[in-house]
Amino acid sequence: MMAYSEDHIALAAEYALGTLDADERAQVETMMSVDKDFTAMVEAWQHKLGVLNQMVGLVEPRPEVWERIKAAIGHSDPQAQIVLPQAPSPVAPEFVELAAIVAERSNVIEMSGAARRWRNIASFTSAIAAALVALLGFQLFAPDWLPEAMRPKLRTQLVEVKVPSAAAPSAQYVAVLQQDGSSPAFILTVDAATKNFTVRKVGAAAEPGKSFELWLISDKLQRPRSLGVIGGGDFTTRPALSSYDADTINAATYAVTVEQAGGSPDGNPHSTPIFTGKLIETVPSAASASSPAR
Repeated sequence: MMAYSEDHIALAAEYALGTLDADERAQVETMMSVDKDFTAMVEAWQHKLGVLNQMVGLVEPRPEVWERIKAAIGHSDPQAQIVLPQAPSPVAPEFVELAAIVAERSNVIEMSGAARRWRNIASFTSAIAAALVALLGFQLFAPDWLPEAMRPKLRTQLVEVKVPSAAAPSAQYVAVLQQDGSSPAFILTVDAATKNFTVRKVGAAAEPGKSFELWLISDKLQRPRSLGVIGGGDFTTRPALSSYDADTINAATYAVTVEQAGGSPDGNPHSTPIFTGKLIETVPSAASASSPAR
């Protein structure tokens, strides 16, 4: 396909839009009759701009509009024919000056025509972009307003949604820490899944300047292991059992000693245990609860 100038491209586009005057349309049709590539370019523009015709319906002007047009045509004066003055003799200096003026005006007219064409192309290109945006908006939000051929095709897709099953309850253990079977001083609760424990203060009261400290005592360990100082509030929760296995946790003895404020300074108990207790299972695990009785 041969290369065309910007003027040729603009002419093809304006011909497709129908904005050329009679002389320009005749020029384009002459080029189309002898140049197949130029004809193809015009048809390409007609295809690109054809979407505007699909989105705009026919509107019949009101009868009074035609009457006003006829009245305006009937009362308008015929345009007088423009008569150009005869050019002076070629040898006269004035002829040279007049020729320069005519040439300059011709260049201005030609540049103005090209600029007009590209302004028209830019305006209609913007209109096409706006039309496409409007078409997309109709397809998304009001597809019923569009012709059947321009409506978006419905696509059905099956989506499998997996609902997470409820987490199985973990086993819960409780130890009542008391002295010689008297009233409980603390209640220790252990979650088997997280190995977090909670100490609830029931009847114990610390001496001024002293702290209660919780210990784990097991045959598997060479010495008691501190689980931390019991706080001054009603509940103390810690993850201090995370480093021990389930058998050690379930079989251990839990004891409370009285230490200096802030707890033992060296990790060893400095008094005999005052309150002790062992864990018992209060809430079984899901596996244990579902096992049939023998």
